Amino acid sequence: MRALICGVNGQDGSYLAQLLLNKGYEVWGTSRDIQGSSLSNLRALSIDKKIHLISMAPNDFRSVFTAVEQSDPDEIYYLSGQSSVGLSFEQPVETLDSIVSGVLNLLEIMRLKKKPIRFYNASSSECFGENGNLPANEATAFHPRSPYGVAKASAHWMVTNYRESYGLFACNGILFNHESPLRQSRFVTQKIINAACRIAAGEKERLELGRLDIVRDWGWAPEYVDAMWRMLQNDQPCDYVIATGEANSLEKFVQVTFDTLGLDWRQFVSTSENLLRPADLAWSQGDPSRAARELNWVAQKRMNEVISGMIADRLPTVSGLC
Repeated sequence: MRALICGVNGQDGSYLAQLLLNKGYEVWGTSRDIQGSSLSNLRALSIDKKIHLISMAPNDFRSVFTAVEQSDPDEIYYLSGQSSVGLSFEQPVETLDSIVSGVLNLLEIMRLKKKPIRFYNASSSECFGENGNLPANEATAFHPRSPYGVAKASAHWMVTNYRESYGLFACNGILFNHESPLRQSRFVTQKIINAACRIAAGEKERLELGRLDIVRDWGWAPEYVDAMWRMLQNDQPCDYVIATGEANSLEKFVQVTFDTLGLDWRQFVSTSENLLRPADLAWSQGDPSRAARELNWVAQKRMNEVISGMIADRLPTVSGLC
């Protein structure tokens, strides 16, 4: 089996590549500029030399076509595009273009090719928006509240349209928040972990955050890529919510992080209005019951275990506390 992972050096792309290699796949991976990419996540997993790496601009049809022709995949995983909700307010055009155009280009190529290809699209819990503090499932209506959410919702419906119109094997994975040591430092979870570990190591600093009352469903990224693969092994293409089903506030995330390191978070954390977004979800929680029934997939790690894993990667000497 051959797989093409678009956005292979990201958190999810790297763990997915590792998973597929372990399953005996020939893995091809794209980045916008392979020659200029650090490949830091792939190197962290020691798999950068095991993957066929090619450059691909998702919004350039010729570039996408060339990547598909060169890799000749049985499965395509589209994990590319601008990935930050906060940054999408500052770069809405880039966010929409990198997410929607890439998905549309791949769907068009699949429609035109004679070889059947199975396609996974990284949809997002951000598509749902506010849902009245209720867990969202596959039937929950979309009401995105950020340019990122709007882009993901558009790509999601594009996949649905091509699946229903042309019979393509195309799936949307509606993933809720999932973290790991490979998460980029600009994301709030990694920001919290890094600051807390530095403080525990003796550095004097304060951690500034925005809203602490937001509620999220945090899972473990290496488990979530397994759900992606399982979707493409089904007899029929379907969309799935992938989540833990457990909801916690950001304040709780902060508290558990500092408690794990033997610190009182109130002494080191403050909030700033400068870090507030134009719009933000108050509550985001998933209902993964369909994935449990049909994919036999259930998240094993909840928020506390996710925090423990991220801290242990940074400070192995305190792993016993986790």
